[in-house]
Amino acid sequence: MAAFDTTRPTYDSAPVVAPFFARLMASVISWNAARATRSALDSLTDRELEDIGLVRGDIELVAAGKMRR
Repeated sequence: MAAFDTTRPTYDSAPVVAPFFARLMASVISWNAARATRSALDSLTDRELEDIGLVRGDIELVAAGKMRR
């Protein structure tokens, strides 16, 4: 009589799931870093922003990582 062990995961499904969750986690981490940066810069006064070479309009570019020096 033959028996099948059905409690083991298939090897083909793991590579698809792991990258999906890795990309999802990377997206959440990136979003949170941008949110924290935006929040920190928003809390500064215009004078403090000027001291570090920014204006209020630059905050979104900095948070998105699109502003380079």
